[in-house]
Amino acid sequence: MSSVQTSEIDQAVTRLRAFNRGFSQLMGLLEPRYMGSEMSLVEARVLYEIAQRQPVLARDIAASLRLDPGYLSRLIRRLIERGHVARGRGKDARERPLALTCAGTAAFAALDSETAAQTARLVEPLGEDRARRLGVLLAEAGALLFGAEPADWHLRPFRMGDMGLITARQADFYHRHYGWGRGMEALIGEITAAFLRDFKPGREQCWIAERDGRMLGSVFLVEENVETARLRLLYVEEEARGTGIGRALVRQCSDFAREAGYRRIVLWTHAVLESARRIYAAEGYRIVDRHTHDDFGKPELSESWLLEL
Repeated sequence: MSSVQTSEIDQAVTRLRAFNRGFSQLMGLLEPRYMGSEMSLVEARVLYEIAQRQPVLARDIAASLRLDPGYLSRLIRRLIERGHVARGRGKDARERPLALTCAGTAAFAALDSETAAQTARLVEPLGEDRARRLGVLLAEAGALLFGAEPADWHLRPFRMGDMGLITARQADFYHRHYGWGRGMEALIGEITAAFLRDFKPGREQCWIAERDGRMLGSVFLVEENVETARLRLLYVEEEARGTGIGRALVRQCSDFAREAGYRRIVLWTHAVLESARRIYAAEGYRIVDRHTHDDFGKPELSESWLLEL
């Protein structure tokens, strides 16, 4: 393992431990009673598991929460003594499913409501934009640490703040992979700025592919002239390639252009962008011109493509 990798891992460990300490303090997780109830944090979590999965066997809870069976048995006994949990009939005495009683259901509802309210008090001061960012980061952390299944992606029209992120993500990608430096970043910035400044509703649009609040791709369709639209800046994040996002973005441009009354779509790309070229060809585009330029600091073969609608 390289020193760079070790350094990154060490930093992640330090930050994760600091987050755990801070969050435990914020939520009062170190208090002997959780959220002011008569239960400890672990008892509350066991109650939650029963509420979500009832009827459920104790062994399944132990496996899910990685609790010692003997320790869990004592926790469940306390919940039964309080009247929150009851054992049902099972195949034998050792496998009697657990479920909440009426009192347990009420206790869980009150505890769940208080937990949600306290969490909301932490999040609400962030405002909409920072809360959205927090949601994105938490979804990513969950996927990385717990293997959580990501939600399905969807397409949406652009909104405030998208243009800056589009410019940053694409400029970084093209610089890292193709060495297209300031020239490419300047071009992307000019395109996104012009789109915002001259936006023509009903004739132009930018779509964002998004999952859990995270931008996974984007594309623009802008007016070239009365009969011709131009597709610009098709991009899909590396983590999302192969999911169909690129095809969906290109098809969205085709559908929009037809509804807007355009007769054709043109686009400009480069021969090295093989994935994008395959998507264009599958949509029915054809190459109408090729030429070499060095606008990005080195010679590149560029192509003009055309789709008749």
